[in-house]
Amino acid sequence: MRLQGKVCVITGARGGIGAVTAELFAREGATVVGADVLAGSPGELSLEVDVTDEQQVIDMYARTREQFGRIDVLFNNAGISPTDDASVLDTSFETWQRVQDVNLKSVFFCCKHGIPYLLANDPSGGSVINTASFVAVMGAATSQISYTASKGGVLALSRELGVEFARQGVRVNALCPGPVDTPLLQELFAKDPERAARRMVHLPVGRFARADEIASGVLFLASDESTYVNATTFLIDGGLTGAYTTPL
Repeated sequence: MRLQGKVCVITGARGGIGAVTAELFAREGATVVGADVLAGSPGELSLEVDVTDEQQVIDMYARTREQFGRIDVLFNNAGISPTDDASVLDTSFETWQRVQDVNLKSVFFCCKHGIPYLLANDPSGGSVINTASFVAVMGAATSQISYTASKGGVLALSRELGVEFARQGVRVNALCPGPVDTPLLQELFAKDPERAARRMVHLPVGRFARADEIASGVLFLASDESTYVNATTFLIDGGLTGAYTTPL
């Protein structure tokens, strides 16, 4: 019951990491608000929210506070990785902007309008977990240029917010998963098995992460077990970013 009494808002809650995290948070005693652009998110309160729309984000937090009286944890997890986001030479501006809007602008909105609720707690404080990626700290020849740039932005944004609000009890960390076996990754690699193989060979553990392995890291960052963890690049990548050569 590590989240007993905490109200946690999760975006991108309907699938992959978000859904597994929502279920884990609930088991650990949290009141979960699941938000997604699609209906049917897990949680005590399930909301359809387009996080690229500022007013919808404002309404999401207002409704949460109205129903549950407080907000303690923001897990800003919504994101996309479309197949037409590739090399900078091939990616259209429309694709670039769509990815930036979902992956980075939405995190800005969620922090801008969610953090004030954490500051309003008595005493003030809470945890913000923004989903970045291991690609925020590495380069790849199999490029997803807008995705990579957006996650780098999330990483820098999270670091700065963690520093800005630390003395008011608000911790902000960037969750940086390695490749995770989610429907999003499966769809991407089903269309390009060669790209999947090129990535797999660099993983020291020889497999993609499971969503529950990432969710366990999110739980740690959301809980009071991590009260001195702030403004970090929180990598859960099976050793990928630490590898120079990998086993054959």
